[in-house]
Amino acid sequence: MKPIPKWKMAVMIWLGIYPLITVIILLVFPFMHEHNWPIPLRTFAVTAFAVPVMVFIIMPFLQKLLKDWLQK
Repeated sequence: MKPIPKWKMAVMIWLGIYPLITVIILLVFPFMHEHNWPIPLRTFAVTAFAVPVMVFIIMPFLQKLLKDWLQK
């Protein structure tokens, strides 16, 4: 099995991270802003949630969904 081209990995990661971060911003940022969380704490909270969701849920799903395209 040949390695997946980096540009295809970048596209796949973007396809996962963009909607995930958009949803997080829509759902969580109003609460964080209302309670005046400092930017570093907001970033920490978002990344602490987003990274595991990407690694364990979204990336395996996208790899399975896009497997034929990734291997071309």
